[in-house]
Amino acid sequence: MTRILVTGATGFIGRRLVPALVAEGHDVRAMTRRPEKYDGPGEPVAGNVDDRDSLLEPLKGVEVAYYLVHSLDDADFERKDAEAARGFASAAAEQGVKQIIFMGGLGDDGDLSAHLRSRREVEGLLGETGIPVTVLRAAIVVGAGGISWEITRQLVKNLPAMVVPKWAATKTQPIALDDVVRYLVGVCGKEAALGEVFEIGGPDQLTYIEMLRVAGEVGKGSSPPIIKVPVLTPGLSSRWLALVTDVDVTTGRNLIDSMGIEVVVREQRIREIVPGEPMGYADAVRRALAEDES
Repeated sequence: MTRILVTGATGFIGRRLVPALVAEGHDVRAMTRRPEKYDGPGEPVAGNVDDRDSLLEPLKGVEVAYYLVHSLDDADFERKDAEAARGFASAAAEQGVKQIIFMGGLGDDGDLSAHLRSRREVEGLLGETGIPVTVLRAAIVVGAGGISWEITRQLVKNLPAMVVPKWAATKTQPIALDDVVRYLVGVCGKEAALGEVFEIGGPDQLTYIEMLRVAGEVGKGSSPPIIKVPVLTPGLSSRWLALVTDVDVTTGRNLIDSMGIEVVVREQRIREIVPGEPMGYADAVRRALAEDES
């Protein structure tokens, strides 16, 4: 049994990860700003990554810490995320944590948006104090409640037809939330995973247009007409998303800036640590829609 801290325990990934770790027999602390409202498994603990001192008690005696927080909804997210990562790494080192596990973003180092650059910076900052960091880099995670999935679901649900910008023809490699959780659990405490960066994705490389079409076929039995236009700036795109979905302009802009960059898996070393075939995109969509309806 390993003593584990999960930051962002009530977030999109964290609220699925905590039950999976508990089911494996681990002693899990679920960190949240409001532990009195936490109703999931594990031990709720109060902590805020923006306040280093608040992290010392939750990290006491912890062997493995999952870092699953970001500030995409903030215009100054790069600075905030960097400061939070420095504070977390420092507190974790002080308390003797043996492994930090982090969810990063796919993409080649030489061609990154501000969002993806920030993810890379956080990877480095988490390891600055010498704790081995295990990084899982993913593109779009398909699951109920995920921002990228919610954009896809709501566009297909709300619009009979779509005009999309040229970035919608960019390839990405979506992954089911179930597989993300499986990989996160699988690298916990594994010697071969310490200090390593793994790329994770489903079996399908798709453009955003293809993702919208598949989601329409799975959810509604037909795909919406989609027209690609050459000029639709990130600023206009984010405002358009805010009109037709419930994703705010700042978050939408930060995500859209990354969508013009191809992000696909180029190595499969994760399967040496966590064997098994990942779920295809259509099945991931079915699973996410079923969760949305439950």
